[in-house]
Amino acid sequence: MASPTLTTLQNHRSVRKFTSEPLTEAEVATLIDAAQHAATSTFSQQYSIISITDPAKLAVLADITGHHWLESAGHYFVMIADQYRNQSLAPNDDTTQANLHSLDKLLAGIFDATIATEAIVTAGESLGLGSTIMGSILNDVPRLISLLDLPELTLPVLGIAIGHPAEQPEQKPRLPQQLMHFTNGYHVLSPADQVLQSYDQLVTDYYHQRGTHQRDETFTHHIATELSRDPQQRAGILTSIHQQGWLH
Repeated sequence: MASPTLTTLQNHRSVRKFTSEPLTEAEVATLIDAAQHAATSTFSQQYSIISITDPAKLAVLADITGHHWLESAGHYFVMIADQYRNQSLAPNDDTTQANLHSLDKLLAGIFDATIATEAIVTAGESLGLGSTIMGSILNDVPRLISLLDLPELTLPVLGIAIGHPAEQPEQKPRLPQQLMHFTNGYHVLSPADQVLQSYDQLVTDYYHQRGTHQRDETFTHHIATELSRDPQQRAGILTSIHQQGWLH
């Protein structure tokens, strides 16, 4: 008998077109509850979730990300790495402050927020919802921090556009396991690897056959294109990390 959880995970695809039906308060609460039951480093629960319901703020998010379709999603979450809450609970001594402002605790907050993000997406898909995780909120971190009135020791990590799907996109083929799962050590990849070349062809076939935005593409070319983007586009991330109180 197939596992419903495995079926949900293996059928994942990003959804960017939604019906006009908003999520109910009960649906939002269910998704947040799923996030809260995800794994969290040292049980410190170092993240927060902000629901964006103000159309004006959604319009700013659309401008930051460059994806105006998010304004039509049934709901929008921004996932926040958060040590500010725990700072208010802990003694104000040198050791506590050194820990809270450390790279270790910044990463812990990012990990917690990311794990909670996946829980929301998986829970939503199990309920028939569709979503897209959006790292593009980091295109202008200072503007987003101002938009959300974020205090020190908080940092936006990911956005989630979620709602009732108005489309069923084709599923993109994932890397063969030989290219990303190794035993007892890292396997250095060669561009001439036959498995990689076969995967490039699989990706090309996918883009030729899908219903919209057909084009010539390989995974190798896709990565080259992604890495050719101007690195200054998100240069504000490190500055914001410093301004929010980390890595001093």
